[in-house]
Amino acid sequence: MTADKGIIDLFVIGGGVNGAGIARDAAGRGLSVVMVEKDDLAQGTSSRSGKLVHGGLRYLEYYEFRLVREALIEREVLLNSAPHIIWPMRFVLPHNPADRPAWLVRLGLVLYDHLGGRKRLPGTRSLNLRTAPEGAPIKPEYTKAFEYSDCWVDDARLVLLNALDAKDKGAEILTRTACTTIRRDGRLWDIETTDQRTGAKRRYRARCVVNTAGPWVNDVIGRVAGLNSARSVRLVKGSHIVTRKFWEGRQAYLVQNPDKRVIFINPYQDDLTLIGTTDIPYDGRPEDVAPDGNEIDYLLKSVNRYFKQQLTRDDIVHSFSGVRPLYDDNAENPSAVTRDYIFEVDGDGERAPLLSVFGGKITTFRKLSEHALEKIKPFFPAMGEAWTRTGTLPGGAMPNADFDQFLGDMKRVYPWLPAPVLKHYARLYGSRLTRLLGDACGMGDLGQCFGGVFYEREAFFLISEEWAETAEDILDRRTKHGLALSDSERAAFAGWMEQRRVQAGAAE
Repeated sequence: MTADKGIIDLFVIGGGVNGAGIARDAAGRGLSVVMVEKDDLAQGTSSRSGKLVHGGLRYLEYYEFRLVREALIEREVLLNSAPHIIWPMRFVLPHNPADRPAWLVRLGLVLYDHLGGRKRLPGTRSLNLRTAPEGAPIKPEYTKAFEYSDCWVDDARLVLLNALDAKDKGAEILTRTACTTIRRDGRLWDIETTDQRTGAKRRYRARCVVNTAGPWVNDVIGRVAGLNSARSVRLVKGSHIVTRKFWEGRQAYLVQNPDKRVIFINPYQDDLTLIGTTDIPYDGRPEDVAPDGNEIDYLLKSVNRYFKQQLTRDDIVHSFSGVRPLYDDNAENPSAVTRDYIFEVDGDGERAPLLSVFGGKITTFRKLSEHALEKIKPFFPAMGEAWTRTGTLPGGAMPNADFDQFLGDMKRVYPWLPAPVLKHYARLYGSRLTRLLGDACGMGDLGQCFGGVFYEREAFFLISEEWAETAEDILDRRTKHGLALSDSERAAFAGWMEQRRVQAGAAE
């Protein structure tokens, strides 16, 4: 469907994974779509996750069988759609009889293996930590473990690729653009937006508004739309720390705590470790979230309980926090709050609909998007059918979704590229790396090196193709170069970005 006299079908508020996923799905079904994000894409919750596409093993204890099954099915759907940013990972769970009995863990893993119709990922196995290489870094008092499969994901790029695909299918994606007011005018919404950079106002008319503002979902309903809702989100803070990797092998670890929480200890960026997450109530501004000392101590203690190498605060090279906007189901324990999602539709045949999304998680964003469009289908009877289950995300079109084969092919195409640089491009951009490299035929064509494997050509590509405007957009979200650059290198790149901004302003 095309906009008629300036009227669009769908106006999406929020550029996290749910907003980008809904915009992509809707554009692919023929709806005219505008998506606005008040900051950068994935700047909030969606870039501060544990970076896993997983079923949620611990959710089985809370009888979230529907959610776990949906998430387990989605693992392989997403793995096929974006094998460059999503890949299998094996998790070793050392058994501690003081926490959960072995039979309970084994039962959970049997369900985990079979609940979601697993096809590509290998199943669970038991390990003798005294003899298995995976036991080498673990303290000798832990002799038994279980190993199972889940998947890793570059969360910020997952959002970005959904936004790119939405744009390719006709959607308008506006970053650093706040939705300031929406007011219902019969079967249409009158919408005003504000460009956060210039203050410029812009108006839209839309048949439907979708509210995927995450932690700000109730703020959009109340302050922006002037409506009320009986539903709300509960803000739960999750913090992570990053250290140097302290074991051999590609496996991750999952350890249990006496409080029944589990902590992931995952390989990260080749030589680093991502450790998290905490799960505590949060009542501050989502923009201000940051790890506190108690959380850091909790994570260090969790690791040190199981591993021979004892970590201290001096080992931490980076840390971050995110606010998870979970649907408030009145659970007393933050860890027990449902990770499922709920929709609320305000509107009927005579009043333009506002669809608000409460809750959700990275793994189920695609299915959430399908369900969201089912909710508004009565307002768009000519809307196309669901299509994303078999669709690939930009860069993900690889034979048999086989990244290793693709990387090998690219080595033959670009023999002059150093292996670390080529792998970085292949991982982030997949088959789009040919667009990034263009006619480059030597390292000199990549331009200035800002440090590590970060060259000027990539920076220009991110600015021109992926809505990057600041150094943080590039170093912390589009890529993870920031983890490899020194403070002086980061400052030099920020200076380069500022110079580009000034030059662009002068050209205008």
